[in-house]
Amino acid sequence: MNLIDAHCHLNTNSEAKLEKALEKGAAFVSINTDIPFFESLEKQEAVVLELKQKYPNQVRYIGSFESAGFGSDQWINKALNQIKKTISNGATAIKIWKNFGMALQESDGTYVLADDQRLDPIYKYLADQKVPMIGHIGEPKNCWLPLDQMTVDSDREYFTHHPEYHMYLNPKVPNHDAQIAARDRVLAKHHDLVFVGAHLGSMEWNLDEVAKRLDLYPNFHVDLAERICHVQLQSMVDREKVREFFIKYQDRIIYGSDVIDNGSLTEIQCAQKFESLWEYHQEYFTTNNKMTAPEFKGEFTGLELPEEVNRKLFVENARKMYKF
Repeated sequence: MNLIDAHCHLNTNSEAKLEKALEKGAAFVSINTDIPFFESLEKQEAVVLELKQKYPNQVRYIGSFESAGFGSDQWINKALNQIKKTISNGATAIKIWKNFGMALQESDGTYVLADDQRLDPIYKYLADQKVPMIGHIGEPKNCWLPLDQMTVDSDREYFTHHPEYHMYLNPKVPNHDAQIAARDRVLAKHHDLVFVGAHLGSMEWNLDEVAKRLDLYPNFHVDLAERICHVQLQSMVDREKVREFFIKYQDRIIYGSDVIDNGSLTEIQCAQKFESLWEYHQEYFTTNNKMTAPEFKGEFTGLELPEEVNRKLFVENARKMYKF
């Protein structure tokens, strides 16, 4: 296997992307998410289980649990039952999404953060069962900036189309520091929980912040999904510092593209999108080519990481984490 795309969303049963993966020696980790503009968790799981049955060596998936009804007496048992069922169906990890921290509110209007003690039974269960959790907690720091001050165009585009998650427009929502602090308290309290911080743990703006958490919390890992452009932006300023980060933490970083296969592209277009991103990202990490990024202006040089490091980033860390 040459690559595991360990953060994507295979929400249609189209097979062209799987055939492309076979051709390229690639595999997928599809992440089911409790997100308003996705199908239900049950439907997401049904799709990925169908793909997994047809392509058993190419597909793993991450389950989740519904936040609806949070705070009721019945909620925690329902959530734990959802988690147990999806694990028994084959999920190799469980996801918690940014609705904890950025959407769910108490009756008095305060926001439910990721370290809410009512979530403790979930964290404890996963730690006891040695099932990893992947957490999309918070958002890029750009989320709290006006559109014209954001550092990359991909964030500017996303928050233009999803103003409900653009926290510059929603100042009552806990800020970036509060989101990260709540996640960190979870890591400190549940130190046996293996936790993957999706999207560089929402600390994409400064790899020093990522490194600080990797040093503090031995069971903390991060994936790169939809944040590689932020890494490239930093490498344009100090390539060697970025390169040293990946070498130092080579066992704790997992590649992912964050492609959402939702039917908006044809089967062939979707397969081509995966292929082009894989090739572009591998060029950045494996060569010293002069490159540009569609998300910002300027030229930077690929990191040309050692072969062993790239093997871990693109294959081995995901293989171990998600049980290929």
